Amino acid sequence: MSGIGPFPIQVVTVIAAVLLAWLTARIVGRRTPDVSYKAAGSMILDAVFWGLLTARLAYIAQWWEEYSATPRSMIAIGDGGFVWWVGVLVVVAYIWRRTRSAQILRVPVMAGVMVGVAAWALAGGVLALLLRAAPPLPDLQLATLDEHPVSLSEYAGRPIVLNLWASWCPPCRREMPVFEQAQTDFPDVAFVLVNQGESAQQAQAFLESEGLSLTDVLLDPASEAMRTMNSRGLPTTLFFDAQGRQVDMHLGEITMPSLKDKMLRRFDLSSGSGAEK
Repeated sequence: MSGIGPFPIQVVTVIAAVLLAWLTARIVGRRTPDVSYKAAGSMILDAVFWGLLTARLAYIAQWWEEYSATPRSMIAIGDGGFVWWVGVLVVVAYIWRRTRSAQILRVPVMAGVMVGVAAWALAGGVLALLLRAAPPLPDLQLATLDEHPVSLSEYAGRPIVLNLWASWCPPCRREMPVFEQAQTDFPDVAFVLVNQGESAQQAQAFLESEGLSLTDVLLDPASEAMRTMNSRGLPTTLFFDAQGRQVDMHLGEITMPSLKDKMLRRFDLSSGSGAEK
């Protein structure tokens, strides 16, 4: 499952966890004498804001070299770039500080935090199990830009980053330079960009107009890859290990920090394969 509507499933789980934390704080606050349940709920939202902000800033600091090269990507929070443990610590510290003079609020608010974190962790575990059950790299019959037939299974045996894209898709166009750079930085990884629903002439014209040099661009005029991989939209990026098992996925535009982060966490890359940060 890649997402719900246009939203990646990881974003949906975070929103659900925050909502559950807010509801829990209000419910416990209602049942606690002399506590404003509205104040408890409001404090949860304030704490989440500061937690998300610091988690994002920590991630940017971790990948500063990549972000400084493309500053616009710092605001592309859809790529999932957060250091979550930093955010959780800030949430707890913020609540603890805010409730020093109103400790009666601490119980409902901290109860909300614990329920929200537990729900988020549980959802993460379920998503990991679902990912392990995802189908392996499919044996799709595609074509090269010069329209020679090629099977997707021919790339098996090394890690694969599989990107589904189209030239009419703005986020697809924006992320293409990321894959161009990554294929140089990670020569032991196959970056396979499968065009969806367009002709060889359309795909080639786009690549030439943008001055892109990509080694593995394939054609899928019937968009079979989207159906086979249950993609809900473009772009979609899927990560397969050397055994052909799907180990991660990303719905929407991906930035260089997020791409490198996922590869270093999911693939067994040697230092000679561009693995050093």
